Amino acid sequence: MEPFPITTNNDTIAAIATPAGMGALAIIRVSGPEAVNIVNSAWKGADLRKVASHTVHLGKYFSIDGNLLDEAIVSIYLTPASFTGEDVVEISLHGSKWIQREVLSDLIKRGTRIALPGEFSQRAFINGKIDLSQAEGIADLIAASSKASHDLAIRQTKGSFSKELESLREKLIEFASLMELELDFSEEDVEFADRSRLLDLCKNIKLKIDRLASSYSSGAVLKDGISVAIAGIPNAGKSSLLNLLLGDEKAIVTDIPGTTRDTIEDTVEIDGILYRFIDTAGLRSTSDIVENKGIERARQSIEKAYIVIWVLDPTSKDTNQYSELNSYLNERHTGKLILLLNKSDLLSKPGSSGLDHQGNKNRSDFFRGGTDLVKNSDFPDFYGLFGNAIPFSTVTGEGLKELKDKLNELATDNLDLENDLIVTNARHYEALVKASEALQRVEEGLDSGLSGDFISQDIRETIHHLSLITGEITTDNLLHSIFSRFCIGK
Repeated sequence: MEPFPITTNNDTIAAIATPAGMGALAIIRVSGPEAVNIVNSAWKGADLRKVASHTVHLGKYFSIDGNLLDEAIVSIYLTPASFTGEDVVEISLHGSKWIQREVLSDLIKRGTRIALPGEFSQRAFINGKIDLSQAEGIADLIAASSKASHDLAIRQTKGSFSKELESLREKLIEFASLMELELDFSEEDVEFADRSRLLDLCKNIKLKIDRLASSYSSGAVLKDGISVAIAGIPNAGKSSLLNLLLGDEKAIVTDIPGTTRDTIEDTVEIDGILYRFIDTAGLRSTSDIVENKGIERARQSIEKAYIVIWVLDPTSKDTNQYSELNSYLNERHTGKLILLLNKSDLLSKPGSSGLDHQGNKNRSDFFRGGTDLVKNSDFPDFYGLFGNAIPFSTVTGEGLKELKDKLNELATDNLDLENDLIVTNARHYEALVKASEALQRVEEGLDSGLSGDFISQDIRETIHHLSLITGEITTDNLLHSIFSRFCIGK
């Protein structure tokens, strides 16, 4: 891969900032020292060299050979009060592909060059308008596909995460400086840094860093979408459940066992959170080669899913549904499991299993047959798990609200999405973990009476990892890794 150049601000760049294709409008962004002069040379209307920053002007754009290309609107943002920190002109054109191509080509003839991916944001970072964490938040904001991912990205672009890290860094820098000052007066046995205060500070900062790091598992899936596998035996109602959640006949539903032979996926937003639901093949023993392949894929999807909805059919006499669930619980149980007691509408009919003497639904009876079959389960709270199952009907919609509420509870892990700082970036998570490990060494060194030079080294390492997140310390390779993932025009 070619190295991603860390550009200077000496040249003027241009790029189409709107998505590829034809639409009502398109925006071409120009940034750099000659941005205003170059656009003004093609402009018939107000003299753009004399207008105030943050103003909008109607006029006409002419090519370098004098042809009218479009009637357009330009927005002017003068340095330093612009996104990039330099002069920026945004040209709003009609969305014709031809117009976009011709105007961009004309700007290049007049002295601009095509911007590299993410170069506008890179210039904003270089000019101190945003830090590295905020730049990544901008990329997340563009890619946001749900309210939850949008809210997390917005918070990061505003610098809430950066401010928290900066506060921690400043406290550590103060103590590191005091400890290094002690080294200069080592022969005089002078102590500038209170060891007990430093220990309390380290413990407090480590708690905050660990809290941020622990939010990553939920934050990452909230950003990308929660994977939810729908599991159970054939004809338990898995495909009907998928269709109900999506509000569409996505999956084929029949009474024939083994209808679903491969995973079927689709996404839907529930209360601002994006979920990727995966309908899986019914779990059973079969000699059908094709169905067995589907069952193997089903097990893989169930294993990888962040949340599993296990659909039980209490009207079925197939004991495999309980043994399959028991096997899953004994092999892997993360707590992110929802049991649905489907077909509860059928259980209200006289003569159905799971009824009390008056013919009314009684949830404890629903599961009596199942729990008796697995009373020797290795899973410690099998009965308690059954007691929290949700009575459900894909026909009447009973239990749908309870299911959605449970999904959101498990998706957020009781995080306060309005107020909590939540980490969504793997790079940030890795840096936080390393910072926590360095702080742990500081604590151990203080407890054991380690000399100040070693303690100071671990404090500096903590500061280094926190600084990598916001970009106070950075490398060309790191900037390449981040900005090369941006789209051109941002």
